Amino acid sequence: MTDLVPEDPASQDREDAELVDAPLDLDTPPAELTEAQLEALLFVAERPLARREIAALAGVDRATVDARVGDLEVSLAGRGLRLLADGERVELATAPVAGALIARYIGADAIRLSPASLETLAIVAYRQPVTKAAVERIRGVDSDYTIRSLVHRRLVVELGRSDAPGRPFLYGTGFEFLERFGLTSLDELPPLDGDVAARLAEEGGEGVQLVLDEAAAEDVATESSSSLNEAGG
Repeated sequence: MTDLVPEDPASQDREDAELVDAPLDLDTPPAELTEAQLEALLFVAERPLARREIAALAGVDRATVDARVGDLEVSLAGRGLRLLADGERVELATAPVAGALIARYIGADAIRLSPASLETLAIVAYRQPVTKAAVERIRGVDSDYTIRSLVHRRLVVELGRSDAPGRPFLYGTGFEFLERFGLTSLDELPPLDGDVAARLAEEGGEGVQLVLDEAAAEDVATESSSSLNEAGG
C-alpha cells in the first residue's frame, strides 16, 4: 500500500493560481454546445459571459459559440427572455413586454430619468466612447453630476481612458442600458437625423476645438434624446 503524503498547502495554492492564470485553450477540438445548453448556462450565470469563456467551458471553438448565440437570439425573439449582446459579452434578460408585470412582482418602479439625464445618456449612447468634456461641449452645461448619477445606476460605464492630455475617462453604455430601453444590441438604436449625427461625430471627436452655439447644442441634445425615448417606448 502506498503511504499517503500530506498535501503541501503552499503547493496547492500554486496549482490553484496556475489554473486561474492559465490561458483559455481555444484550440480544443469542437465538442458540443447545443442551443438548450447555452440557454441554461446564460440563465444560471450571475454576470454577462464572454464568448471566449463559453467556448472554453463547452470545449468548442468560437465559431460554434457564435452560431449558437445567433440561434438562441432568434429562438427567444417571441418569448419572455431576450439575448443581449454587447460586443464579446452576452447575457439573458427579460423581454421589454414583461417589464411592467415583473416590476409589480418585485415591487420596483422603472428607473425614472430626468430630462438632463436622458439628454446626457442619449449623447453617450450615440457617440460612445466619449469623454465628459465632449458631452459638456455638446450640451453646453456641466455634466459631472449627471454622468456620475448614470454611472451609479450602471446605465453608463467607464470604458477606459482617452489618449488626450490628462487621459480623461471614456464613457459608454452597458448591459443595464440595453435592458432599460429594451434593446438587444446598440445596432437597434433608432437612426439619428443626418445633420444631428454629423454634429455629434464632429463635436465628440477628441481634439476638436469647435464649440457649438447654444441653439445647435440644444438641437443635438433634443433630437438625440428624442430618438432614445423612441427606443425606450
